[in-house]
Amino acid sequence: MREYGGYIELDTYRLPMLHEGAVALDCGRNCLAYLFGTRKIKKLMLPYYMCDSVLNVCRRYGVEMSFYHINESFAPEEVSLPGDTWLYVMNYYGQLKREQLAELKSKYKRVIFDNAQAYFDEPLDGTDTLYTCRKFFGVPDGAFLYTDTLSDEEYPLDESFERMHFLLGRYERSASEFYQEYSANNHQFADAPIRRMSRLTENLLHGIDYGYVKQRRTDNFKTYNKLSGSMNQLKLREPEGAFAYPLLIENGSAVRKALQQKKIYIPTLWPNVAADGGASGWERYAAENILPLPTDQRYNTDDINYIMQEIKNNV
Repeated sequence: MREYGGYIELDTYRLPMLHEGAVALDCGRNCLAYLFGTRKIKKLMLPYYMCDSVLNVCRRYGVEMSFYHINESFAPEEVSLPGDTWLYVMNYYGQLKREQLAELKSKYKRVIFDNAQAYFDEPLDGTDTLYTCRKFFGVPDGAFLYTDTLSDEEYPLDESFERMHFLLGRYERSASEFYQEYSANNHQFADAPIRRMSRLTENLLHGIDYGYVKQRRTDNFKTYNKLSGSMNQLKLREPEGAFAYPLLIENGSAVRKALQQKKIYIPTLWPNVAADGGASGWERYAAENILPLPTDQRYNTDDINYIMQEIKNNV
């Protein structure tokens, strides 16, 4: 029964939401789990340079895994794809051009694109593509999946209100004070069943100025690219709405530790890759030494200048 009166809850936002027509789920790894069911996927070829959370989803659903290498432009090296295997392609830092993705789709047919780091890139028509909200916005969960093979199963609706504390705390206090809650929230999705996106997360996503966010992230990436000059061992294209700026330097892991003392928190995205004997030498080196510098909408040119100066002080 609907309630009337009483105190007012969070307002309902009505701005247009990016990826409005996609399947809205609780997290990115469950977008992949969704496809395992609808596409009847039993074998998946993955990059060695990959978050272990994706590997864990494959293990949980009994999907057989094989692996391929990427080159220094973050593109897949030549792979031989057996007839019953699907190819999983990660668009690292939004560095793959749309033409490259189209070529991969044309060549391999059975392809899943992971745009978790390319939220503002539109999906190719008729191609399974997933997006993760938490990497770009202050929301506790949420993901979108584009696919033309929909499930008949009625998934339960997720609830997010109990996951909001660390986000609200980070807004009014410091990141370090709520980091443990943030980390615990990430781990909640490890074995979570597939759920539909919560009403709360969807509402928050309807309150975002996507044009502003996209432009700010684009401008910040360009500023990093200009200031880093020859320091960066990577040759990068400048994507729109960038996830982060990947700065690859020889002593990246040591610089990361030094930056922490200045309250500049730069994650090691995939520490599992550095310890993976199957990964190439470059892949292990990149996993350890790439600094994914923040490009997000909280920051402006002055902030980027400050971060780059602190990096140069510690190189």
